[in-house]
Amino acid sequence: MLQLSQQQKLQLKLSPQQIQYIRLLQLPQLALEQAIKAELEVNPALEEGQTDDDPETQDDLQQDQAEPVTEPQQETSSEKQESDDSWLTEDQGPGKSGSDDEFSWEDFISTDDLYGYKTEDYYSNTTDDDDRPDYTPVQTSNFTDKIRDQIRLLNLTEKQVLISEHLLGSADPDGYLRVDAQKLADDFIFNYGMAATEGEIERVRRAIANLEPPGYLSRNLQECLLFQLNNMDLTETSENAIAILTDCFEEFSRKHFDQIMKILQLNQEELKDAFELIRHLNPKPGEDDYNPNSNYITPDFFVENDNGELIITLNDRGIPSLRINRKYVALAASKVSKIDDQTRQFIRKKVEDAKFFRQSIIQRRETMMKVMTSIVEIQRTFFETGAGLRPMILKDVADRIFMDISTVSRVVNSKYVQTEFGVFSLKHFFSEGIETDSGEEASTREVKEKIREILEAEDGRKPLSDDRIAEILNEKGFNIARRTVTKYREALNLPVARLRKKI
Repeated sequence: MLQLSQQQKLQLKLSPQQIQYIRLLQLPQLALEQAIKAELEVNPALEEGQTDDDPETQDDLQQDQAEPVTEPQQETSSEKQESDDSWLTEDQGPGKSGSDDEFSWEDFISTDDLYGYKTEDYYSNTTDDDDRPDYTPVQTSNFTDKIRDQIRLLNLTEKQVLISEHLLGSADPDGYLRVDAQKLADDFIFNYGMAATEGEIERVRRAIANLEPPGYLSRNLQECLLFQLNNMDLTETSENAIAILTDCFEEFSRKHFDQIMKILQLNQEELKDAFELIRHLNPKPGEDDYNPNSNYITPDFFVENDNGELIITLNDRGIPSLRINRKYVALAASKVSKIDDQTRQFIRKKVEDAKFFRQSIIQRRETMMKVMTSIVEIQRTFFETGAGLRPMILKDVADRIFMDISTVSRVVNSKYVQTEFGVFSLKHFFSEGIETDSGEEASTREVKEKIREILEAEDGRKPLSDDRIAEILNEKGFNIARRTVTKYREALNLPVARLRKKI
């Protein structure tokens, strides 16, 4: 039996404009530039640049900065139509009435006016080649392309070339081949329709492993290091290193130096030279392909110390000024007979989307400046001296700027600040604290730096245990337990005492 019932409840829903604002807020500098470019491509009502007589960049800009992105209120159809017409005519600029005589559909779709210098007519009428934009494509080769260039010099058969492609596609990002030979042979039959024995695959694999960088497509770390040593000039030190990896790899991995010297009949100096040679080998040959663009960090903020005054600047160099196309606004508000309702509705939607997008960009800028200003106020000592981070969590910043913790988290995510002491991630300034003997709170980052300093000053022949490190920190006034030292040491990627032992 069908039963109907009523219930009343409250729900919190985000408007599309709020979702757009949240998405833009968490984007870093370069990603925001790409998002703006993408919006400019899909929304013809949004364009770059600003003019002195454009109300969108003067009076309306100030209004947008004061108006947060909120859910629009429900209206009746007549009220909505009247409201829509009012905000459409407001954007026409001084002295613009929005009448049918001001703009015509034919004038608006003029090629020269719509596309400007980007049209083919512009290039055909240009006689000076220097006036045309010159885009020189930059050709880059990735890591596997460099391997393929070397494979071409091996005089392989057509089948062996296919095997090499199959192996390159099966390698892990660190350069190791962890797929067993039988599965490689089965996959090769499935992909290329011909059989390949495990021996044929192994011969091609070893041939590639001896290319540059040596050790690529190795099965394990031991084999990777041996490939690199075998491709070096043969010396007494390299022979000892090969013997260590071949006959005493387990003892080497555990740093049992006494057992290695006893098994291989080496003195301490010979073992030290061989150990240093192995230590400088590359354990991950597949990670040699570094792209300068991928390792370059574009800071989102700049903080400068001007005679004791900390000046915060938002990096918006690559972010263009945005305005709304006045012709689109006029067309949306006009009653031109040649424009059907569907077209007018499309134009109105694009104008409205452009308004909300520009408003989100402005509100993003204000929110980021509020968060960064609060961080600088709390961590003022660090920005002045480069040291002395205070304990700070997201809630501390959120309470100062009267915003939600999630908003602060989105601002901090993937953002960087350039200071006089280097470029730091905003997450670098957030850490919990521990209480000292004096009753003050010390940042966990400060404690980690103390642990690093202690380990750097330790005797390599007698490395300190975590218990001893905890005792030293307690002597310096930091109330910390041994398990906490272990956690911080592992966070610093520092090995245990046994693996820090030196010859």
